[in-house]
Amino acid sequence: MYQLWVLGALDNTGALTPLGRKMVEFPLDPPLAKMLIFADSLGCTYEILIIVSMLSVPGIFYRPKDREEESDAAREKFFVPESDHLTLLNVYLQWKQQNYSSSWCNDHFVHPKAMKKAREVHSQLLDIMNSQKIPHTSSKGAWDVVRKAICSSYFYNSARIKGIGEYVNMLTGIPSNLHPSSALFGLGYTPDYVCYHELILTTKEYMSCVTAVEGEWLAEMGPMFFTVKESYKTRLLLTQSEKVNRSKMELEMEQSINTSKGNADKASSLLRSTSHSSSIKRPILTPGLNVNSNSVKRTPLRVGL
Repeated sequence: MYQLWVLGALDNTGALTPLGRKMVEFPLDPPLAKMLIFADSLGCTYEILIIVSMLSVPGIFYRPKDREEESDAAREKFFVPESDHLTLLNVYLQWKQQNYSSSWCNDHFVHPKAMKKAREVHSQLLDIMNSQKIPHTSSKGAWDVVRKAICSSYFYNSARIKGIGEYVNMLTGIPSNLHPSSALFGLGYTPDYVCYHELILTTKEYMSCVTAVEGEWLAEMGPMFFTVKESYKTRLLLTQSEKVNRSKMELEMEQSINTSKGNADKASSLLRSTSHSSSIKRPILTPGLNVNSNSVKRTPLRVGL
């Protein structure tokens, strides 16, 4: 529930938000569903839909024992220096240009079955998007907005640079490292902030599927965790706004609690009133007696007597 609240699917009282109701319709992990819906506001649902489909299948690259160097060289041809997510997008787009060829996958050390599965997931999610009336728009090569859409869902999986190829998680402080197979590993520079899909623990904590992000994006997408360091006056305003937001959350919780208590009191009073009305003594009607007096009714004379 905390993750859903962070993503904006739940409000402060635990009820579903309009964004949460849209996320329910997609058979995906909550961050992937949030990423796909948020991409609509950035105009890059075409690219994000492909990335989500590729993340829904296992690793697409394979590395034979006797052909390691050749497979690594083939993988590097697909690398987008800023993002592993964009690398997956690049692989799918090139596979699409080759008319979804299996021989092309074998030549470039890509699993053809995994790519076909990603294509099936893509078609299913596209049908759901059409039913939800989410437009299928493309950023037309402006991949910075794609990275921003990725940041909108994985800002809590963010890390800050600590050394050469070493990062530290911004929320937990856990040291994390770039995996040697990442597109960001071995670059001429290392970005200051990254978001990752998940952590893989082997000899170290390695970040899987990493994307470079901007610090301002983290403050914009995750204001409950991150803020931009500003002057003293703006910090005072920020603390005041935090107090106002905290009091607003407490007021919403009190209103929801009072509403539930009021409904319970109405139900209990209705129950008491019905039980009281059922306990009121009513006169017992006896055949042959008058209603107002207990005198016996006169027996009618027989006809003809």
